[in-house]
Amino acid sequence: MLHGHQTWVFSNKPTILSAAAVGGPFEAKGPLAEDFDILHGDLWLGQDSYEKAEKKMLEEACETAIKKAGLQKQDLQFFLSGDLMNQIISSSFAARTLAIPYLGLYGACSSSMESLALGSLIIDSQSANYVLCGTSSHNAAAEKQYRYPTEYGSQKPPTAQWTVTGAGVAVLGSEGEGPQVTSATIGKVVDMGVTDPFNMGSAMAPAAVDTITAHFRDLRVSPGDYDLIATGDLGRVGHKIAGDLLKKHGLEIPDNIFTDCGLLIYCEDQPVVMAGGSGCGCSATVAYGHILNRMKKGELKKVLIVATGALLSPLSYQQKESIPGIAHAVSIEYDH
Repeated sequence: MLHGHQTWVFSNKPTILSAAAVGGPFEAKGPLAEDFDILHGDLWLGQDSYEKAEKKMLEEACETAIKKAGLQKQDLQFFLSGDLMNQIISSSFAARTLAIPYLGLYGACSSSMESLALGSLIIDSQSANYVLCGTSSHNAAAEKQYRYPTEYGSQKPPTAQWTVTGAGVAVLGSEGEGPQVTSATIGKVVDMGVTDPFNMGSAMAPAAVDTITAHFRDLRVSPGDYDLIATGDLGRVGHKIAGDLLKKHGLEIPDNIFTDCGLLIYCEDQPVVMAGGSGCGCSATVAYGHILNRMKKGELKKVLIVATGALLSPLSYQQKESIPGIAHAVSIEYDH
């Protein structure tokens, strides 16, 4: 199962039985709108706080994915999820509603693939038949916690990214029809000393490169073995840095293969997007909506999703700490 230093190969190939993506009004105006199961017309979702709105999105994504898999909540053995809120309250409170045995995770924006990797490990080891994996983020809730409340109207630099309002969830099964999870490379924390919270792409890019090179090294594969390699939310700045660093490592990934979820989810002319999308919901909604849909259409057979996360907190930033990065890579195959 363990190949090389940090990669799991799943001999039983856990199956993604279903997936669901929920988004907000800004995502509804983007190029991937048709790949969402549910799109909301306002940020509040009928709730009295942005945090409650995020929880509701995650609950909706979970319930939709479970229904699409033809299962009931009681059929699932475990729910793995994390988010950006303090003490991962969106995930924990959603778990309270779902009443499924729960493992809370924190990998910042890498949580989508962290949960999928661990869920696949649980399925592969025959420790469960069905596992629910997911994550969420909310633009206004994240802004309030990590930067400034939206009402403050602070100006951002071009390197800043727009936190996705969205939730993405997948149901994993030990058998069935659908894309299969074949391997996962667990990343290391990489810190290159970036301190600017408005330049997350630069902070996370080295971690993405470290995990991608580890994946290729451990499995002795090359970029040509994949139809698509998508990082999580590096945006335009981080994506270019990652490409340059990969070349220095002797890995030149063609532009038609190498992309970023933060670049795919919004149109370039959408206002205030700046350098692209970010947030836990970025890689989750793009992977579980757009990319899986492309696989089911036969456009892609083998993909590598490398979700990236910035492991800072408001407290660490206030104490002048730099921003550590992390990235987890999961390979998904669908040959039908």
